Amino acid sequence: MGVCLSAQIKAESPFNTGFNSKNSNSAGNDLSSTNSKVSAASVPPTPRSEGEILQSSNLKSYTLAELKSATRNFRPDSVLGEGGFGSVFKGWIDENTLVAAKPGTGIVIAVKRLNQESFQGHREWLAEVNYLGQFSHPHLVRLIGYCLEDEHRLLVYEFMPRGSLENHLFRRGSYFQPLSWSLRLKVALDAAKGLAFLHSDENKVIYRDFKTSNILLDSDYNAKLSDFGLAKDGPTGDKSHVSTRVMGTYGYAAPEYLATGHLTTKSDVYSFGVVLLEMLSGKRAVDKNRPSGQHSLVEWAKPYLANKRKVFSVLDSRLEGQYSSDESYRVATLALRCLSTESRYRPNMDEVVRILEQLKVPDVNVNRKRARRKSADDVTRVRTHKSCASAKTHTSYPRITLSPLYT
Repeated sequence: MGVCLSAQIKAESPFNTGFNSKNSNSAGNDLSSTNSKVSAASVPPTPRSEGEILQSSNLKSYTLAELKSATRNFRPDSVLGEGGFGSVFKGWIDENTLVAAKPGTGIVIAVKRLNQESFQGHREWLAEVNYLGQFSHPHLVRLIGYCLEDEHRLLVYEFMPRGSLENHLFRRGSYFQPLSWSLRLKVALDAAKGLAFLHSDENKVIYRDFKTSNILLDSDYNAKLSDFGLAKDGPTGDKSHVSTRVMGTYGYAAPEYLATGHLTTKSDVYSFGVVLLEMLSGKRAVDKNRPSGQHSLVEWAKPYLANKRKVFSVLDSRLEGQYSSDESYRVATLALRCLSTESRYRPNMDEVVRILEQLKVPDVNVNRKRARRKSADDVTRVRTHKSCASAKTHTSYPRITLSPLYT
């Protein structure tokens, strides 16, 4: 539910009719009023009421007082980030009972507090509870609990120490090291498994907001999907799609969805292709600061992806020497298939998972241990050198900021 760096597209609630924003993102345009081809929002045949959603969820219900205790009364120095949804605070709970714990003890959590002026509001808050309250999967972020008290709306998540994929791909500077090729493949596979789980016959859920800022990483670089505020139940019976007003993020939405409002799981596959292209290139999906003709990453990169020689023009130069030409071409070809203009030519997410599993993904944890040992040896040598007695080292990953759980 965080503010995206590209323009946000407003639309209807996942449960009912339109949610009208008082505060729209100044960087974007509201497509819901300009797209005349979009059908009226369809409502599930038997939508669950708020009471049914809250009662049936596998979540802990917190009081506001409990979350005040867990976050040191929402003190400013507990803030992890701020965004369109509101502020997110660092907190602590007991590992076994999940009750509020003394700050610095137990396990760390991220508490997202709805801003009363938020343009996203109660219905997206309820969508989070609805979906993450039902699902449990290694590649979906864990929602621990919620608070619904008077006008207060809060969500309690597991804390993801390495923040968002967005940070790792696009932050620049000597402090940040680029995400390696093997880690990018691992994250892509993890995220694909999360989407495949949502799309399964058992669940039939369309995520609708797949992007780098919604992919979070734990301490071992395991990727998990977060932010289910825009998720939608997929078509039922003999229906081929769900009709909605357009919502999501510019640069990631499938062309047929933008044109007609017809939403299918293949819409998510297109978004996956955009993110895979971002991982290949190290470039954002939309960037007005790039030269003319390159503002849209998909439009610029597509002609290069089908050619084994030209694909190197797209690849992130910081990854040089970390991949084979065959490997990079296979990933580029997969991205191109996901980005097919016609949805019927896109693979489903189960096929995407199989293709990524066939690529060699090294044991990332072993490589990290080796890197830490090497780093420790380097630090020891530096500190024993008289002229560098005060030398400092930095972690190779961004600090926890600007991810959807923290913005």
